[in-house]
Formats: sequence, structure tokens, C-alpha cells
Amino acid sequence: MAAFSTSSSRPYHIIIFGASGFTGQFVVEEVARTASEGPKGSLKWAVAGRNRAKLEKVVEQAAGTLSKPELKSEVDILVADVSDLDSLAVMCKQAVIVLSCVGPYRFFGDPVVKSCVENGAHCIDISGEPQFLESMQLNYHDQAAGNGVYIVGSCGFDSIPADMGVIYTRDQFKGTLTAVESFLTASAGPEGGCIHDGTWQSAIYGLADSNKLRSLRKKFGHKPLPVVGPKIKRRGTLFYSNELQQYAIPFMGTDPSVVKRTQRYLTEELNESPVQYGAYVGVGGISNIFKLVFAGLMFFFFVKFSFGRNLLIKFPEFFSFGFFSKAGPTRKQVLYSHHHHLGYQLYFLGSVSFKLHISHIHYFGAWCFPEVGYVATPIAMVQAALTMLNESDSLPNTGGVYTPGATFAKTTLIDRLNKHGIQFSVL
Repeated sequence: MAAFSTSSSRPYHIIIFGASGFTGQFVVEEVARTASEGPKGSLKWAVAGRNRAKLEKVVEQAAGTLSKPELKSEVDILVADVSDLDSLAVMCKQAVIVLSCVGPYRFFGDPVVKSCVENGAHCIDISGEPQFLESMQLNYHDQAAGNGVYIVGSCGFDSIPADMGVIYTRDQFKGTLTAVESFLTASAGPEGGCIHDGTWQSAIYGLADSNKLRSLRKKFGHKPLPVVGPKIKRRGTLFYSNELQQYAIPFMGTDPSVVKRTQRYLTEELNESPVQYGAYVGVGGISNIFKLVFAGLMFFFFVKFSFGRNLLIKFPEFFSFGFFSKAGPTRKQVLYSHHHHLGYQLYFLGSVSFKLHISHIHYFGAWCFPEVGYVATPIAMVQAALTMLNESDSLPNTGGVYTPGATFAKTTLIDRLNKHGIQFSVL
């Protein structure tokens, strides 16, 4: 694992690429905040992107927010652009790990992964786009394995909570965990809350491309995973959840796709027992239902045409009743949620079978994390990188394109997250 030492050939442990973007700026702050957790208590890092002036401003802002004026002289700035492959290669040669914050990944992600694989840098991203994530696995896994490079997608709010949460749930209980359902619920503060429109765009493109995703999956030629225990029941498109005491719908994000890939890895590579998984999200009471059904119908109608998709992308607030916005949450909303521990809980309801007598126990394991995305995502992403730097011996035996669960199942990532306010507990 020579790639992990920052020798003269690799001046930086971490380079944040796309550092001046909406999420990138929070990742910069998080890296600055946790630099003492790097190898031997220090971290060499740099920021990269297209625009030097914007990058300088982001470093300056982080220096102000964290009262660390020294950042302005200590953090190097590299200019690199996804449309200039030479600039990407120069960047990747200098990093042990590249944190790729340039979404939507379907447009900007591939050249970064390709350059990392070719130039021996590990890559962590926060993509919530199954088609991108799975095509990276199809296209680059073998080459990454050959070069000893780890490419780990979906290391943000999508999908570290769900993926590591299923593993956490499994590890807490005696017997064989056969199935897990997760329920995501939110509590917003008086500042209100909204989600940045990058997430909204991912949903639009994801739905528009569902056929392409099906044909992509055929190319892997996977055999279906064995079902252990009773087959998990699919719930309705809209149902009242006794667990949450509110209405719920299937979760539209990346979690099911990522968890399934992790379970395949754990079953096929480590001979563990696969866990079935279903994901749902609470949507509140009756008044929300009408809004939701109406927004859903509009969404499904518009997403079918390029004209409609353009409208959805242009006016996220209108089409989502203010839930998504182009600006994303204000800094005030993010900080309010953080200080008041508002945010999101993810409940895991598991079924366990014991070999001696088959009985099923339902229990909850909860994971609570702060304001969606903008506090949880940087924490998850940066802790994933620090775990990779500090615990290289606990990663899968060969490089490759992996899910967070496959990469970090044998590491202390969950303990690290617990220390940083993303808490796992058993209820």
C-alpha cells in the first residue's frame, strides 16, 4: 500500500476537487476542522477547481469561520478542469486521495475517476446517482484493482447512513439478520429547511434514465442474491407507517442500489449472509399527502420530456413546493439545524432468524444525523477519507470500485462518525 504514504511523490494526503461548489465549501471546512486526525496527527491537503479566485475565497471563508487565519498561507490551490485531462492528471499525481465534489456526476464525474485510476490516486465522491456509480464499477473496477486504487462513490448523505447502518444493525444482534427496512424522517427548525437543487437534478436525471440503468445492470451478468429468511414484503407507494406514526413512501434515492451492491460484495467475496433491504421516507400527515401527490404527478409527467426536464431544473422551488431550491439551504438554516441537533433520523427495522428456533424479532436501530446533506455529507465524506488514510490495512484486499459498506465494513468508520455527531444507537 505504498500509495498511502505522502512521500515526495505525493505531496498531499487529500485534494478537494470542486472545492468552491455548494457542497465543496463545507467539505473544505470539515477537512480544516479535522486535520489533526490525519496520519501521525497531521494532514497535508489542497483545494482544486477551475477558478483560482473562487478557490481563494473559499479558503478565506473557512479561515474566518474556523478562526484559523493560517489556512490562507498553508492550503495550496491547484487549478484543474474536468474538460482539460492534462490538468486532471497533474492534480491526481499529487494526491493520495482526491475528494471529488463536482456534481452532477453524470456530466463531470467520469474524467475524474478515470484520471484517478490512471494516476494512482484513490477517489471518494458523494454521488447520489446509481447509473453513474454502477457504470464506474462496470468500466473501471478491473483497472482500479490492477493499479491498487480504491474508488468509493456515494460517501455522503447518500449512502453512508443506510449502507453502514445495515452493517451496524447486523453487528448488534445475535442470530442472522435477514432483512432490514429503513425509514427516514426529518425535523426542520423555525428557519425552515430545503434541499439544494443538485439533489433534485439527480432525481430528475435518475428517473429519466431508469431504462438505461436496467440495461447497464444486465451487463454485469449477476446471479440473483440468495434470499435468507422470509422474503421481504414490498410496501405500497403510499402507506401509513405505524413505526413512524406518519405516512411514508418508497425512498427515491441511491440507498437501495448501494446497499444491494454492498450485500453482493459481502456475500460473494466474504461469504457472509445477504440482507434484504427496503427503504422508505416519512412524509408527514394528510395535508402533506395532497401536496406530495400533486407534486409527484407533475414530476412524473414533466420528467418524460426534455422540455419538461428543463422546466423542472429551472424552477425546483415551484415544482417541489419549496422543498428543493436553487440556492440550497442558507448558511443560517444549516447552522441552526446543526446547533439544535435537528435534522434527520434513519430508523432501521430488522428481522433476525435464529438457527435453533426460527423466530423473528423486530427492533429499531437508529441513526440520527444533522441537516440533510450539508452537515452530514461533509462529515461522512471526510471521515471516509481519514479512515482510508489511517486504516489502509482494513480495506478490501485489492483496489477496485466499491461501495462504502464494502470498503469500510472492517474499519472503525462507524466509531469515527459517532464522535462527529452522526450517531448510531440501538433503541
